[in-house]
Amino acid sequence: MRETFGERLKQLQTAQDALIQLENKPVLPGNGIFERYQYPVLTAAHTPLSWRYDLNEQRNPFLMERFGINATFNAGAIKWQDKYLMMVRVEGADRKSFFAIAESKDGIQQWQFREIPVAIPETENPDVNVYDIRLTAHEDGWIYGLFCTERKDPAAAPGDMSSAIAQCGIVRTRDLESWERLPDLMTSSPQQRNVVLHPEFVNGQYALYTRPQDNFIEAGSGGGIAIGYTKDMTKAVVTSEQVIDPRHYHTISELKNGQGPAPIKTAEGWLHLAHGVRNTAAGFRYVLYMFMTDLHDITRVTHKPAGYFMGPEGQERVGDVSNVLFSNGWIADEDGRVLIYYASSDTRMHVAVSSIAQLVDYVKHTAPDGYRSATSVATIMQIVNGNKQPHTAI
Repeated sequence: MRETFGERLKQLQTAQDALIQLENKPVLPGNGIFERYQYPVLTAAHTPLSWRYDLNEQRNPFLMERFGINATFNAGAIKWQDKYLMMVRVEGADRKSFFAIAESKDGIQQWQFREIPVAIPETENPDVNVYDIRLTAHEDGWIYGLFCTERKDPAAAPGDMSSAIAQCGIVRTRDLESWERLPDLMTSSPQQRNVVLHPEFVNGQYALYTRPQDNFIEAGSGGGIAIGYTKDMTKAVVTSEQVIDPRHYHTISELKNGQGPAPIKTAEGWLHLAHGVRNTAAGFRYVLYMFMTDLHDITRVTHKPAGYFMGPEGQERVGDVSNVLFSNGWIADEDGRVLIYYASSDTRMHVAVSSIAQLVDYVKHTAPDGYRSATSVATIMQIVNGNKQPHTAI
């Protein structure tokens, strides 16, 4: 016999409560740079039941899902009023993404979505899809959200239902409740994804990390992560883009790369988290990497370790778009703890924990890429030979 409406509702509520209250523990011993955690912090199952189910028995006697959620991923992050917030890309079963805010008291576990999703105002040219927002608390007093707005390519051939144009949408808020939509960023690049606002003025202007791109999927002639400037975010126009982190042959970012969240300011320089993409026989592989720019000249990369900082492992490899890690949100606590929020395979959100001290040490003292097999061997030999030298314990 089919369970009653009330019984089924209780089952759903009990299962979700257990999921939200699940204790999350670090996976030890780790690599000394960061600690992964045992469970994802947000999944489709974390989304409120009231989004997915009509909870009125007369209208929905079988208590069926009326709106399916496919994934929760690629979240911007910010600390606000002593809570940790993620502005999550939520993708419905209809393939449309939207934003929703989830909160946690400690930034690690017991994440809960707010009662309703975020309503982003549309421009005169409505967005077909919005995703991958970066949140920046700027020194001008506003919190800005820069995201990808996707629309069908008007030049697409008849029958072509996949060609699209990606540009940078912009919103701002003072309370993370109400959002003001600003005009989309204007640049000379045909496509723009992964645009991020630097948190401070640079010579009286707003600085933006961009990623020039020829078409919707591939960077083409786009050289890598660039910087451009605008005087006004309410009508943001970037006329020139200077590539500061170029792509290289036979590296983790040979196909394309992009800035992750806004950089973190340290006494040693600006810490950057980015993603790199290479093509493989199994498709695109996305990993995360780091670099540092000068404290006073953000166009100058001072340190960049070789290879990836974090790649997909275990179940992280499996999902809607497999073999992908992506991050567009991290939070630096006052005590130096750094919470890195990353998505795996376009499906779920995770957290990794490190510190300013660890990340600065990693970026400054990990060898750069020599771009040849021989230099990789030379780096290992330097470590091995160093370990043969007499040393004293601290």
